[in-house]
Amino acid sequence: MNAIKLKSYGGYENLELVNDIEEPRPSEEQVLIAVEASSVNPFDSFIIKGYMKDVKPLDLPITPGGDFSGKIIALGSGVADYKIGDEVYGTAIVLSGGSGAYAEMAVANVKRTALKPKSVDFVQAASLPLVGVSAIQALMENVKLSKGQKILIHGGAGGIGTVAIQLAKHLGAYVATTVSGDDFDYVKGLGADEIIDYKTEKFEEKIKDFDAVFDTIGGQVTEKSFEVLKKGGVLTSMKGQPSAELANQYGVTGIATNTSNNTERLTRLSALVDEGIIKPQVDRIFPLEKTAEAFVYKEQNHPRGKVVIKIK
Repeated sequence: MNAIKLKSYGGYENLELVNDIEEPRPSEEQVLIAVEASSVNPFDSFIIKGYMKDVKPLDLPITPGGDFSGKIIALGSGVADYKIGDEVYGTAIVLSGGSGAYAEMAVANVKRTALKPKSVDFVQAASLPLVGVSAIQALMENVKLSKGQKILIHGGAGGIGTVAIQLAKHLGAYVATTVSGDDFDYVKGLGADEIIDYKTEKFEEKIKDFDAVFDTIGGQVTEKSFEVLKKGGVLTSMKGQPSAELANQYGVTGIATNTSNNTERLTRLSALVDEGIIKPQVDRIFPLEKTAEAFVYKEQNHPRGKVVIKIK
């Protein structure tokens, strides 16, 4: 089968299409997927560039890629909730026991797999697992966002931000977001109530007394986000644990959103998509053989939503 292989850490030029890879075999509580599509996430870049090698060493070469959508073509022992032919999505990242999604076939753990939304195609479904589950964890579990509350979502035009805006509006919140000026109309179409140009405006001076902040940027953005919260508010960040000292100073709660894809969250995401609450946002599609170009495109541009890799 065809698969992308990472033979050494470093730049995206180290991603190579290999056409004689042996088909992986599912073991206990695993399924074998005929992969239709995958997508590009920052965490995939961290692995490729070697940022994770000291934390979680891997024996290279590996097939990178986490998000997938496709059809089940074989079942490992102990799998009772799926059947051959089921259309599924989830994560097959190597660090979580998968075989890597940038391949024509991939093995995934059933605990990180769910039936894909029926209302979208495989390309759209592949854009969803990491960003969708991240938004669900941040807004519904960490913040517990409710009707009438105000939330600031940083990076509203990005992969996670586009889902988070839609979900926050469904939950009845007032949504402010930071984007570049070119993306104003785009995020307004997703439901944003207030839009701040991060290039020309200081969000911490424009808004105050918010109930929550969802940070996808990190660094000084995280620190300045404390200033817009009212006492008792919540700051949840995709970029690590917010400062406990600042949280105490401002009288708020800081929570790290460490995305954990599982069947329960993916099933909840499927329902939100099939109910028309969340609409997948795909910026551009690349074929498998141009996976390296997909990463370069994402890094050099500011995609609206996700960059997807179409396997078939």
